[in-house]
Amino acid sequence: MEVALKKMGNSTAVVIPPPVLRDLGIGAGQPLTLDTTADGRIVLTPKRKYVLAELIAQCDRKAAPPADLALWDVARLVGEEVL
Repeated sequence: MEVALKKMGNSTAVVIPPPVLRDLGIGAGQPLTLDTTADGRIVLTPKRKYVLAELIAQCDRKAAPPADLALWDVARLVGEEVL
């Protein structure tokens, strides 16, 4: 299927036909990331929605806390902080 680039304001756009959108499972307004490959291909990837439980599952609960975190315990109050 051949498509053409079109000028839209200061940008250039490509119109993706509805059958292609259906095949890809994407639609208007969906956030995507756009990358290019060394051989000149364009790669569109739907942005992933993260779930907090998935992110926490990736954490190493036995890992030591960051060294700079200890600084919060000894920092002096500078505003309206509540203890």
